Amino acid sequence: MPRPVVSSAHLAAGASPALSELEYGLILAGHAFQRWMVLCAAAAGAPGLSPTEVLILHTVHHRGRPKRQAEILLALAIEDAHIATYAIRKLEAAGLVQTSRAGKEKLVAVTAAGAAFCARYAELREALLARAVRDAGPEAAKLSDAAALLRSLSGFYDQAARAATTV
Repeated sequence: MPRPVVSSAHLAAGASPALSELEYGLILAGHAFQRWMVLCAAAAGAPGLSPTEVLILHTVHHRGRPKRQAEILLALAIEDAHIATYAIRKLEAAGLVQTSRAGKEKLVAVTAAGAAFCARYAELREALLARAVRDAGPEAAKLSDAAALLRSLSGFYDQAARAATTV
């Protein structure tokens, strides 16, 4: 039986070598995804955006309605509001979003330039990534299963993180 491909053999020696193998896959996929977002954003006309800024911009554009900052934090599982605040300021300075207030809450809306960027990003994603995955990657049902598994595992990691604070 082949040994699992892991980044840290000492972590794979425990109760779940497969979990260590998954974690290494997450590391590689996470870095590749972040690199993709940054380079696709640059190709779409917004060089210099961080992965967090790209994610926030797409989240704000989602469903074509302004988002409260709290909604953005929740949707992207960002715990530190300062990270989102900085990213939103940078996106606003670039003319991709605009902010307003609704009572005490900050609302963030995509601008016409931000919507045009999101459309160009989507075109590039379709041409460079989605078609390749469709043609040579896992079938759609397997991608959906993987997404469900990752969402489920995030709950285990969140629970373990809370437990780790009490050790």
